[in-house]
Amino acid sequence: MNLFFEFLQRLSVVHRPAVMEFLRYVGPGLLVTVGFIDPGNWASNLAAGSQYGYTLLWMVSLGTIMLILLQHNVAHLGIVTGLCLSEAATKHFPRPVSRLVLGSAMLAAVATALAEILGAAIGLRMLLGLPLGIGCIITTIFVLYMLFSNSYRRLEKWIIGFVSLIGIAFLFELWLVRVDWAATAVAWVQPALPPGSLMIVMSVLGAVVMPHNIFLHSEVIQSRQWHLEDETTINRQLKYEFLDTLFSMLIGWAINSSMIIMAAAAFYATGNSVNELEEAQHLLEPLLGSGAAVVFALALLMSGLSSSVTAGMAGGTIFAGIFCEPYNTEDWHTKVGIVVTIVGALVAIMFVGDPFRGLIISQMLLSMQLPLTIVSQIVLTSSPEVMGKYANNTGQKIVLWAVAIVVIALNVLLLRSLMFG
Repeated sequence: MNLFFEFLQRLSVVHRPAVMEFLRYVGPGLLVTVGFIDPGNWASNLAAGSQYGYTLLWMVSLGTIMLILLQHNVAHLGIVTGLCLSEAATKHFPRPVSRLVLGSAMLAAVATALAEILGAAIGLRMLLGLPLGIGCIITTIFVLYMLFSNSYRRLEKWIIGFVSLIGIAFLFELWLVRVDWAATAVAWVQPALPPGSLMIVMSVLGAVVMPHNIFLHSEVIQSRQWHLEDETTINRQLKYEFLDTLFSMLIGWAINSSMIIMAAAAFYATGNSVNELEEAQHLLEPLLGSGAAVVFALALLMSGLSSSVTAGMAGGTIFAGIFCEPYNTEDWHTKVGIVVTIVGALVAIMFVGDPFRGLIISQMLLSMQLPLTIVSQIVLTSSPEVMGKYANNTGQKIVLWAVAIVVIALNVLLLRSLMFG
């Protein structure tokens, strides 16, 4: 045993410089991770696990792989050019095209914030019994305070804290239930479409790849201004960015998987189908105890608050980019983008009588906009005029367009299902 600990100590000493160097770049990816462990994901994952057991875990794996490829690609845009996706679209696309892409992206950011604020308010109602409207107002005030009083780096630390709490919460939930890990391992890699599952399958994927996350990642990366450094520095940042993206997306994969596993073990095994977040909490209490129900509500609150912050950042990024400016809360363009996103979402919520319907409408808007964002990203990162020698090569183009086609097709099917049943 002593030899084992001595080996670990020597290993840590040898790799400490590389590990510490990597940790300097952790943060941008975690901001994006929050976007795909948001309340919309909760609803999709709980429905998947409670209705189909472990069977649909493969969709989390597939969606995460697609997300890694897209987020890694758009981060390259920020590192190489010093422009976020919004600024690059304004600079390189004809004005009508850029206005269509960015105007629709702003609407998508508002729709995203609507779902996130609703999710946090539902969490407050679970924990404190607050009316949904009051919870939405409290969430909005908190999010605006966080956005206007904290810098990128401080927000990253807050987000890391929120993600950590969500992860710990689901570890606790998994500890309480009996999981069939053999079935879980198979389901992660074996595609399956049980009868009637297509709607939920598309919802799981559609909730992972979100337009505002793509805009946000490019902005957070470009804020480091690494494009001003020499070629060696740029290449080093490209390497560490991939590690940050991979590390962060795998955390998101683990948390999303935990939601489905918990729902499968707690609800599917007992014959309880879950279609709403509060229903899941009510079912958890008699099955696993009041502690599990409270932890579930607390994790939902953390998810809603953190994803609302990143939605506001994305809105500020997109709006500022329309004027070829970076995200900066001291600048009025960024301020307007944040306020339009967060306050606009709050106003929209006040006209939504059914919270569940509000979540559906928000997902419809995201599905309509997502093809524009993905195609814009691939066109820009494939252009030598924009990226120079770092433009996508033939192999990268094939992979990215294949991802785009799959994501777009599934989102179109999701939109069609939501509209026509």
